[in-house]
Amino acid sequence: MTVVKQVPVPLTFEHVRTAPKVLLHDHLDGGLRPATVVELAAASGYRSLPTRDPGELAAWFTSAADSGSLERYLETFGHTVGVMQDRAALVRVAAECAEDLAADGVVYAEVRYAPELHVERGLGLDDVVLAVLEGFRLGTERAALAGHRIRVGCLLTAMRHAARSREIAELAVRYRDDGVVGFDIAGAEAGFPPTRHLDAFEYLRQQNSHFTIHAGEAFGLPSIWEALQWCGADRLGHGVRIVDDVAVDAEGAVTLGRLAAYVRDKRIPLEMCPSSNIQTGAAKSLAEHPIGLLTKLRFRVTVNTDNRLMSGCSMTSELTDLAHTFGYGWADLQWFAVNAMKSAFIGFDERLALINDVIKPRYAELIG
Repeated sequence: MTVVKQVPVPLTFEHVRTAPKVLLHDHLDGGLRPATVVELAAASGYRSLPTRDPGELAAWFTSAADSGSLERYLETFGHTVGVMQDRAALVRVAAECAEDLAADGVVYAEVRYAPELHVERGLGLDDVVLAVLEGFRLGTERAALAGHRIRVGCLLTAMRHAARSREIAELAVRYRDDGVVGFDIAGAEAGFPPTRHLDAFEYLRQQNSHFTIHAGEAFGLPSIWEALQWCGADRLGHGVRIVDDVAVDAEGAVTLGRLAAYVRDKRIPLEMCPSSNIQTGAAKSLAEHPIGLLTKLRFRVTVNTDNRLMSGCSMTSELTDLAHTFGYGWADLQWFAVNAMKSAFIGFDERLALINDVIKPRYAELIG
C-alpha cells in the first residue's frame, strides 16, 4: 500500500487568515473602520477630524501613531472616542468589531474599552456597557451568517490617571454573567503606577474576578513587578520590558533575573502587540522585538493587535509578519493560539473545547 504524505499548506497571508486565532488585547476604540469614523462624525456633529476622506484618515491615524511615544500615540484616540458618545455609535462600532475580527479568522477575542470615556453626552456607565454588549451580540450573529464563528468577551478598562477604577471594577463584576469577562487599567504608565488602584484590585480578587494590567510597555520592570506582586494581575498587557531582566552573553547563553524567571515559571501570559510596540518606541523594529527571544525561551507569549486602526494591522498581518521575520511555521502559530486560549478569562471547559475542537483540528490540516 502506498502512503501519500500530506504536504504542509504554504504559510501565506491568505492561508494565515483561515487559521483560527485567539486575541486577548484589542481596544474597541482603536479598531474602528475609517469610513465608520467619518460617518459617525457627520452624524454626531464631531468637527475635529483631520480629514473626512476614509483613505486619507486611515493613513493619518497610522502616521500620527508612528511617533515613537506612547503619550503621542494615545492622543489619536481623541477622534475615535469623540465619535463614540451615543448608544447607536457604540452598538455599531462593537458589531463591526466582532464582524471584522471573525472575518480575519479570530475564533475568540477579548476586546477592551473604558466606559468612563463614553459618557460625555449623557450616557451612564451601565448604558455604555449594555450598548457594547448588544453590539457584540449583533456582530457575532452577523458573522455566523457569513460563515465565521467567533466568541467575544469584554474587558472593562479603567484609566490609570483617573480615580474611577473601583467603580469600573464593580461594573465589571456586575456584568460578568452577561459578557464582561474581566478588568484592565490602561493609559500612560510613567507617573501612574498600578498601585494607585489597589482598592479596585483587592475588590476584584475578593469577587473571584479576572484582571489584566497594562505594564511593561512604556515603563520598565518596576511597573511589571507592581502589577504582579502588589496588584495580583492574571496577565500582563504588553510586558515587553520583561526582557530587561534577561541577559544574553556574547556566546548566546541566557540568564534570567528573578522577575523574569518568576514570570516564565508561573506561566504569566504576556499580551504582546508587535506593531503597536514599534510605533510607541517599546521596540525598534520587528526583528529586534523581544517577542523573538521570549518565544525562543518559551515564556507564555501571546500575539495581539492592540489597535488595528492606529497600527494598520490585523491578527493575520501580525502573525504573517512574525512568521516571515523569525521563520515561524504553522506549529508556532498554533502555539501562540493555544497559549492565548489557555490564558483567556472564560471557563476551562470553553477554553478546552475551542482548543481541541477548533484550533488543533484546523492546524493539523495546515501542518499536513
